[in-house]
Amino acid sequence: MKLDLLTVGEVLIDLTQTGVDSRGVRLLAANPGGAPANAAVAAARLGARAAFAGCVGDDSFGAGLIQTLKDNNVDVSAVAMDPVVPTTLAVVTVDETGERSFTFYRGPGADLCLTREQIPDSLLADAKIVHFGSVSLTADPSRTATLTAAKDAKKLGALITYDPNYRAALWPKGEDAGARMREPLPMVDVLKISDEEMVLMSGKDTPEAAAEALTGQGIKLVLVTLGGAGVYYRLDNGGAPMTGTVPGFSVKIADTNGAGDTFFGAVLRCLAKRETPLGGLEKDELERILRFANKAASLTVSRPGALPAMPWLKELEEEGVLP
Repeated sequence: MKLDLLTVGEVLIDLTQTGVDSRGVRLLAANPGGAPANAAVAAARLGARAAFAGCVGDDSFGAGLIQTLKDNNVDVSAVAMDPVVPTTLAVVTVDETGERSFTFYRGPGADLCLTREQIPDSLLADAKIVHFGSVSLTADPSRTATLTAAKDAKKLGALITYDPNYRAALWPKGEDAGARMREPLPMVDVLKISDEEMVLMSGKDTPEAAAEALTGQGIKLVLVTLGGAGVYYRLDNGGAPMTGTVPGFSVKIADTNGAGDTFFGAVLRCLAKRETPLGGLEKDELERILRFANKAASLTVSRPGALPAMPWLKELEEEGVLP
């Protein structure tokens, strides 16, 4: 069978604040995380045949992450275990509105140890879609591994998708993060950016202008997520560009961590199920896909944790929201 989706990059432990004890000491839960791994799980839970390529430490956290991916029907044949460098940790604190802040323990972390040789050519050749983010671009060898794998997959005919997922704390002092994050754009077919990443990636400060500028660089589909307001899209796939906004769903927010990964994983699941991911994609179908993805993301943010909160296809079916 053709692999629907291969995601490349980081998988790590999110030590997520769950409250405080009677003495006021923070309580943390060791949740699995990492944007590309999250996207693979989100897609797999929604019915995609997904694989993940990355690196963890040869430790209990690393073994647990691999098992979690397996439990969520994600192919882990391209997950390496580094014998020296420990699994990367991110401490996630959540405020009273559900917004999160991050502190990373990654000096180094195993996710940065991924090499191109650890990503089988057979997976790249088999995947309809190859997806990555910018966290793995912050240092080598993972930077070269990720970019080279994406370029190789592009040559093999895969759709290339990218989520910049900007985390200021992860970029080395003096590094031009914006330039590094824009480097992959010439090979990208589908780009998801948050409203806060618009200026960094495009130099424009509105979704409409940002999406127009980015499709002008050859990107076929640009998605600008707008939090609870939904998503703005621009599809420029030959012919007149299609644009619009698909509203989100109103929910009580428990934790926003993983919302974007769930959204994009759901989109990629739907595109991968088409005969060709973007071929003949019309406005009505695209908006159904984005509504489905918005609903999936709304279910994630209504529950604590990122990966554990992601919905299964049955939940979307029960909600009556299908692409």
